[in-house]
Formats: sequence, C-alpha cells, structure tokens
Amino acid sequence: MVNPDRHIKHFTIPVFIPLEACPFTCIFCDQKKITGWSKVPSPADIETMIRSHLLTFPVNDRIVEVGFFGGTFTGLPAEQQRRYLETVMPFVKSGDVDAIRISTRPDFISGEVLPLLKEYPVRTIELGAQSMDDGVLKASGRGHTSGQTELASGMILDAGFSLGLQMMIGLPGDSEEKAVRTAEKIIRAGATETRIYPVVVIRGTPLETLFKQGKYLPLSLEEAVSRTKSVVRVFEESSVKIIRIGLHPSDGLLNGQYLIAGPFHPSFRELVMTAIWKDRLDGLCNGKQETCIIIRVNPADRNAAIGYSGQNRKMLEKHYGKVKFVNDPLIKERTFHADHN
Repeated sequence: MVNPDRHIKHFTIPVFIPLEACPFTCIFCDQKKITGWSKVPSPADIETMIRSHLLTFPVNDRIVEVGFFGGTFTGLPAEQQRRYLETVMPFVKSGDVDAIRISTRPDFISGEVLPLLKEYPVRTIELGAQSMDDGVLKASGRGHTSGQTELASGMILDAGFSLGLQMMIGLPGDSEEKAVRTAEKIIRAGATETRIYPVVVIRGTPLETLFKQGKYLPLSLEEAVSRTKSVVRVFEESSVKIIRIGLHPSDGLLNGQYLIAGPFHPSFRELVMTAIWKDRLDGLCNGKQETCIIIRVNPADRNAAIGYSGQNRKMLEKHYGKVKFVNDPLIKERTFHADHN
C-alpha cells in the first residue's frame, strides 16, 4: 500500500537470463561471468526469487518491479516470453509487484514484439545501446547501428512504454567526446533512464585476445571515472535518471577469477560522485589552517560530498583547521553552502 504523504521506495527484483536468444558475441561480453549468473532460471526459480526478495522489502510505501536482465528478452520465442511474464502475474494480481521491465537489443524490437509485451504490465524497456557511434559499434561487434537504436526507441515510446538506454565507457574506438555525444543522443532519443558501464576485459572474450595482442588498451580507473563524470553531468542536466553506474560486483569480478584488466571497482559510482563533488568543492581550497569551514549539503549528497574514503574531506583539511559537513534538507541537491569561522 502506498501512502501519498510518505517517501516511496522503488525496488527492482532482478532476474538474469544470461545470453539467452542473443545471436551475437560482442567482443566485451560474457554475461554469465559479469552478472555471476550461469543458470537460465525456470519459472519455479523466478517464483522463488520474487518471494525471497519480497521478504526483504518494507510492506508499505513501495513500488516493486521485476526486471528481466542479462539476455535479449524479446529474442526469446514468444511462448517463452509469455511463460516468464505469466510467472510474474500472480504477484501483480496480489499487489506485491507493480510492474515488469525487460532488457533487450535495439535490433530485436519490432511491430510483432511490442503488442505481446503490452498484454502484460511491462512498464519499461531497456535497450543496450552501448554507443551511438557507428564506428565504435562496429569495432565492438555489436551487430546493430545507432540508427537502429533510434528507430527502436521511437517504436517503444510510440507504444506507450518508458525507455531506458544503456551505454558503455571505453569501448574500442571510443573517446570522451564520443561518449558525451552518445549521452546527448540518448537524451534526444527520449530515454528517461540510463545505465553507465565501464568496459573491463573479461576472461574468455574476444576483447581478452585483443588486449593480449596489444590491440586494445583498457581505460585506467582514473580515466574511466573522468569520462563517466562528464557523461553523468550531461544526463543530470537533462534530468535523465541514472539507474546504475559501474558493473555489478559479482564474485568472479571481486576475486579476480574472470577479470583480466580494466577499471573495475566495487564502488565505482561512489568514485564518480566523489570526483563530481571534488570539482564543486575545489574553489574552497584557499582557506587558512586556523579557520573552520562548515559545508551544508542536502542529506542525499553528504556521503558523495565527503567523498569515497573521505577523499574530499581530506582535500579540504589541507587548507582548513577543521572541516565539517552538515545535513541541510533546505539545500538543493548538488549544491552547498559554506560557512567560515
């Protein structure tokens, strides 16, 4: 039950269908290793997942979605799509789940696919755009063009769905300028949501071969943070919701079993937000050691303003005797007010 006078929390129950129905092998891709899921779930598995997640959510003031990720959902046979969607319906009818979202490829959207999804409470369709530069897409073996992404986006919006477009940072042939242009084109395509993933080299992928041959150089962590920071600013200026920044920290990535090289960090989003706030606070680095500075920020920004491992606080402590960050709900997000004593 949703109380309109209280803060509503959004939850997504993820169901991974790794590489199901995808006819292409992008040079960077191995969804089973990236997500940590290798088994294609059965309807019974999905029911168990949903029940398990629901037990961890608050009973009231929530919106719950089930999301089918990791594969090309609309590339599955129609009956398999229906079987997955039907599995969610008892939870929708009981009021425990509010909607469904699916992830797929731009070239697997058609006039035949969308009517099937409209029969169910599918609210959002996410497309793996990855880049809106055709040269980058070709070098990455994506198998589709930016034009196909634009066409599919229009069809999704015309059919009444919400649109999410995912992008990657550091693909072969990519640059900061191309990444920013991709973000701008994602906005023009009508996406209201996005996910941003830095490219890492995964064991067993074609990208590993290119890396070992010296034909692909992954971004350093610092470079990936800097490029992502530029892209985040573009999306925030247009009020596009950024659902995720950085790869899911699966065990295989955390323990190095699958990670060959590249800018993986379990707190990548925090590093990006720290960098954004560092730029905002940099103008304060002119204080005197005997001075105390109190920085008032919106509560939603406090951790990022202080910085990952206190990086921004430590930066300011080089210039002030005391640095204090204070929550102030009256301060607009992404802004601050500084008092000197």
